Order: sequence, then C-alpha cells, then structure tokens
Amino acid sequence: MKEQEVLTISDLSFGYEKSRDILSGVNLSLKEGEILGILGASGIGKSSLLRIISGLEVPKEGEILFEGRLLNQKNLIIPPNKRGVGLVVQEKALFPHLTVLENVKFGIKGARSKKNDQATYFLRLLKAEKFKNSMPNKLSGGEQQRVAIARALAPQPKLILLDEPFSSLDMNLRAELRLETRQLLKRTNTACIIVSHDLDDVSSFCDKAARLENAQLKEIST
Repeated sequence: MKEQEVLTISDLSFGYEKSRDILSGVNLSLKEGEILGILGASGIGKSSLLRIISGLEVPKEGEILFEGRLLNQKNLIIPPNKRGVGLVVQEKALFPHLTVLENVKFGIKGARSKKNDQATYFLRLLKAEKFKNSMPNKLSGGEQQRVAIARALAPQPKLILLDEPFSSLDMNLRAELRLETRQLLKRTNTACIIVSHDLDDVSSFCDKAARLENAQLKEIST
C-alpha cells in the first residue's frame, strides 16, 4: 500500500519584526512513518520551523497542509492543541508538579482507564515505566528525555517534532535513546522531523536529511 503524505509545506517564509526573514520559500513533504532530519547551526531558524508547524509561531507566507487539512490561512490559524502534532523541545519541559505518569497522560483523550493504560504502555516502550510515580526533578536528564518523548507519542500523533532531543545526553546514552526512539517511531508508523546541529543524530536516525542555510532548506545525502 502506498504511503500517504502526512505533511506538506509550500513556500513558507518567517521572520521576526525588523529583521530579515530567517526562513524563506521553504518547501518540504513527509510521508507516514518517514523521518526527516534538518541540520544547521544554532540560531539559524531550525527551532522556528518546528514552532511554526506545531502552531506556536505564525508564518508570514506559505501553507502548511497536515493530514489533508490546511493549518494556516489569513483569517484562521489552527491552534497548537487542535493540530495533533507532538513536540519535544531540548529543555524537556515536563510539568514539575505532576508525576511522570500524570505528565504522559496529559495529552491523551478518553476515559481515565484508557489514559492510564496508554501512558503506561508508552512509558514501558521507552523503558521509563519503573519511575512512573516519581516527580520529574527526581529523574536524570536521560530519564526526563525518555518521559518527554513518551508524553509526545502517547496521544498517538501522526507527526512528532524533535528539537535537539539528544543533545544534553552523554555519548552512550545518546546512541541508545536514538535507536530506541527510531524503532518506536517505525513501529507506530509515526512521521518525524528532528532538528540538530549534530550529523550523527541525523545520519543514524533519519531516512532523509536537509540543511537549513541562508533561510533556505536544501536536501542533502548523509
């Protein structure tokens, strides 16, 4: 069966006021279960692109089509909580007042028993079930990142966005979590965009890659 396109971005431009555009004429497409890596230096606009896709920023121009639905129009912007896109940021951003299990349950819809089962399932897949009753501040950096990824995947989005998700981890843990996350994305057929400045992240994790340079996105081979 032919894979369906999950995300299509056409002629996207973005910039902050009184500055030149940091994204200009960006085009990309992503199929179900496909993993795209975007390389580029810090501060060049990689995170801004993810924030635009997730609905946290509004583009100046261009269109974002997600699962056949237009997310942005001149008079209508679909808010982040209505997009069905998962986002994991570098800072992990777990809710400090909620347990690990409560964090992962947060975005899941349905009955309480379904939320518990689904959250526990994804914590188990990320090897994080054993500290489901712990508070985030009791976890190591690697453990927090596992929980952050589990929380983004638990609502079962068709697309997950990863913003430098492995950068704070040591080399061995980084390689382990990359492998486990890739396997999980493939098992659940979840499309993914990861942005990084690290070629190893992209070459070992992604199906295809692009580089952001001079506000342009250009496909590369890794």
